[in-house]
Amino acid sequence: MPHHELVIIGTGSGNSLLTEHFDDVDVAIIEAGRFGGTCLNVGCIPTKMFVLPADRVEQAHDAARIGVTIERARADWAAIRDRIFARIDPIADGGEEYRVSQPNVTVYKAEARFTGDRRLSLSSGEEVTADHVVVAAGSRAVLLEDVPGLDRLDPAGGVHTSDTVMRMDTLPRRMVIIGGGFVACEFAHIFAAFGVDVVQLQRSDRVLKQEEVEVSATYATAVADRYDLRLRTVATAARYDGEQWVITTRGPEGETEIETDTVLLAVGRTPNTDRLDAAAAGLQTEWDGRLVVDEQLRTTAPQVWALGDICSEHQLKHVANHEARIVAHNAAVALGRLDAEPRTLDDRVVPHGVFSYPQIAAFGPTREELQVRGVEFVSYTQRFSDVAYGWALEDQYGLLTVHATPEGRILAAHCIGPDSSTLIQPLIQAATFGQHAHEVARGQYWIHPALAEVVENALLGLPLAN
Repeated sequence: MPHHELVIIGTGSGNSLLTEHFDDVDVAIIEAGRFGGTCLNVGCIPTKMFVLPADRVEQAHDAARIGVTIERARADWAAIRDRIFARIDPIADGGEEYRVSQPNVTVYKAEARFTGDRRLSLSSGEEVTADHVVVAAGSRAVLLEDVPGLDRLDPAGGVHTSDTVMRMDTLPRRMVIIGGGFVACEFAHIFAAFGVDVVQLQRSDRVLKQEEVEVSATYATAVADRYDLRLRTVATAARYDGEQWVITTRGPEGETEIETDTVLLAVGRTPNTDRLDAAAAGLQTEWDGRLVVDEQLRTTAPQVWALGDICSEHQLKHVANHEARIVAHNAAVALGRLDAEPRTLDDRVVPHGVFSYPQIAAFGPTREELQVRGVEFVSYTQRFSDVAYGWALEDQYGLLTVHATPEGRILAAHCIGPDSSTLIQPLIQAATFGQHAHEVARGQYWIHPALAEVVENALLGLPLAN
C-alpha cells in the first residue's frame, strides 16, 4: 500500500499548494477529472470568456443611445467556443503533464474515498495512506431531483448544467434556464446576447436575492427587454416529445407550459463530501455538507486540512486561492519544512462579482442584514448618471451604495453598472485595512472625469459623525 507524506485531493486551488517548501516532500495528487478544477474548466474562466463577446454584442445594441448606429451584431458560437477551449484545454493538460513529470509527485487519476484516518480507497483499485491530507475536492452542480427528466444530466437530450452547456455543438433556438443566482444570470446574459430565446425561471420573488434589494430590482428591470425573466415561478414537470422539451411551470399566472430545445439547470452547487465518505475519516460536516474547519483550515481529523468549495460558504475562486496559500503555509510548518507560526483565515471582507449585463459587484452585508443584526450604520447611494462619465455613457441603471459606521468605517458596498467589479476594488481595500471613508475620498486625487468618481462621491456623501 503506497504511503505519502502529503496527499492532495483535487487539482483546482489544491494544485497551487506546492510551493518550494514541498520540493523534497513525497506528494500524491488525486484527481478523477481534468486538472484545474471547476474554475479553469467549467467555471469562472470560460464563462467570463463567453461574457466578453456577449458584452460586445449588447454594447453594439446600446450604441444608438449615444448616436452610433451599428448593424445588428451577431455571435459566431463555434468560433467563440473553439477560441476559448483552445486556450483552456492545453492549460489543463499542461498542468497534469507538469505534475506527472515531477520526481517527488505521484498523480492518481481516480476518485477517492476515505476508509479510515488518512487512509483512502481509489476507484482505480489502489489504497493509499498519508501523514497529512489536504481535501480540495470542490463542489458540483445540483440537479432538480423532484422533477423527472430534469433529475439527470443529459447533454445529448438537451439537459445541461454549467459543466456541459459551454461545449454545445450548436446554439439552440430556445433555452429555459432554471435558477436565479449568479450562474443563471450570467448564462442568461450570454445566450440572450447570442440570439437565443431565453426564459429564466426563479422560484423566489427576487432574482440575485443575495444582493442589495435595490441592486436585484435594478437588474430585473435592466434585463426585462432582453429576455423573459419569470419570478415566483417553479418547474413542476418536464417531458420530451422527441423533438423538444415541454416544461410545466407554476407561477403568478397559474400553471403554464413552455416549449424549449434546451434546459440549463443552474439551481446551485453542493460540496463533494458525500463522495468522499468524510465521516469514515472523522471529518465532521456542516448542515449543508461542507467540511467543518477552524481558522487555520484544519478539519476535525488530525493532520487533515480543507479548502475551497468543500468547506467554504463562499463558492468563489479568489477565496479558494486565499485559503490555498494559508493551507500551503500551515502544511509546510506541520511537515517541518518551514519554521514559522501557523496562519489564520481572514474572511472579514469577501467580495464577489456577477458578470451579467449590467455587471454587479459587492462585499459585506446588505441594508436588510445590517438592520436585522441591529448594527448602527449610515448609507449613501451614488448613481452613475450623476457623474460626468455616466453622462458620456448615457447610463440608465448604474448605482453604488456604501454602508459605513457613523464613525466612518466602511462595512459594505453594493454596485451595479459598467465595470462594477473594478470600481469596487478601492472600497474592498479601504474596508480591509480599516481606512476612514472620508479620508479615502479626500486623501488622494481621483481622475476626472473617470467613472471612479462614482466611488469618490459615494464616500463623500456618507453622513458621518465627524
